[in-house]
Amino acid sequence: MAVVLEAKDAGEWTYRGEGAVNLVLAYNGTRSDFVGKVLRIQKVPRNGSENGNGYLGLTNQECILWKEVNEIVSAPTREIAQHYFVQHVMCPLLGPRHVDAGISIQVTQEFLETVESNVLSQRPAWRVDAAKVNPLCDSVMLMSDHSMFPLGMCKEACSISVEIKPKCGFLPHSEFITEDNAVKKSVTRFQMHQALKLNQGKISEVSAYDPLDLFSGSRDRVRKAINNLFKTPQNNFRVFLDGSLIIGGLGGGADTTSCEVGKAFENSLKHVIQAEEGMRTQYFLELISKTVCSSELLNRLLEVQKLDTTDIEGAIHAYYNVISQPCMVCGQLDKDQSSKRYNSLHSMSMEESLKIVRDYLIAATAKDLSMIISFRPREAGNVETPYSIVSLESTNQSFDYKASFIDLDLKPLERIEYYYKLDQQIVSCYVQMVKSNHQLDHTGSTVRA
Repeated sequence: MAVVLEAKDAGEWTYRGEGAVNLVLAYNGTRSDFVGKVLRIQKVPRNGSENGNGYLGLTNQECILWKEVNEIVSAPTREIAQHYFVQHVMCPLLGPRHVDAGISIQVTQEFLETVESNVLSQRPAWRVDAAKVNPLCDSVMLMSDHSMFPLGMCKEACSISVEIKPKCGFLPHSEFITEDNAVKKSVTRFQMHQALKLNQGKISEVSAYDPLDLFSGSRDRVRKAINNLFKTPQNNFRVFLDGSLIIGGLGGGADTTSCEVGKAFENSLKHVIQAEEGMRTQYFLELISKTVCSSELLNRLLEVQKLDTTDIEGAIHAYYNVISQPCMVCGQLDKDQSSKRYNSLHSMSMEESLKIVRDYLIAATAKDLSMIISFRPREAGNVETPYSIVSLESTNQSFDYKASFIDLDLKPLERIEYYYKLDQQIVSCYVQMVKSNHQLDHTGSTVRA
């Protein structure tokens, strides 16, 4: 698409949400080539270098790491490298039907600055404090709006979609996990992280969601997971009706679904779920659960997550091999202690170290992505459809549905050090809570065990 977005175009793009790396804008204008599309615009930390997040390409060490994918290595900017990462790495692993790599389009600095100004009041304050649009990026990613069906596919606007962050769906059993951190083998990362977030004041209530339930394949456990996500959406569960958010937070989190929000959501479903008032939400959550179980999306996602075979406690040692620096972790341990547990990692070849780190970063993307499932009620007598079909027996309805993975960010190599420190912090906080004879309840407080 030979087009350049300029300052005058910024008003046609509205705030949809954001994560740690990208701002997402949805198109609300009339140009046919943009209708049904979203833009992903890279951000930079306010306390960091502007050109460090998108303007430059990969570092020399990252070029060695991804040398098997020439397109990534030769990309002139990180934004384009990100595009090729999705296209050549994540797409084959997760399936081309469920991954949209998007296309890169040119933008002016004035467009980015105008967008930054336009959406400032809609962004969560803590997101604004942490990062801003990178004004030095000269391109952004244009992608399909997976929360909606293409125009012309039905007579009325009737798309409803759910966005879920599944998080890590398995318990690690790496031999490199220390005895002090053995709790990781029995308690999910998500559940332990909830304790840290509560302690830091980032959430006011602990979620009962357990990723192991969602990935279990059991209808009852999947339904339990979906219900718990609905009760405490945080930044893990959002619902859109015709592209408009009706449950969850924009760019941040919505800790709980209040009675007031629940009633409004129930009313919003009246044109989608054919049931009496008071039952629509239950049936919609049932529809999501059935679709998750009947599709093989999570099975494939779990396989990619399990590329992490060493856990961060093993990957960190391979990382120091890759960057050819003394291992900071081993430096903090007793010599005999480090040599016994980690000697095998530090004596492996560079190619083996590269594979461990590369697989860990791919798995990290898979653990942090979002899944969007969009539904459209099927019209009577409509047989042909390019989409999958799911039936909701409770309401005697059938729905077309499509599922996509989004937020497939290429994780920077240097992020490994951050992941290690965060992992230690998460486990330490959880272990201290247990030692203090406290346990988390799901009302946002701690109670005596």
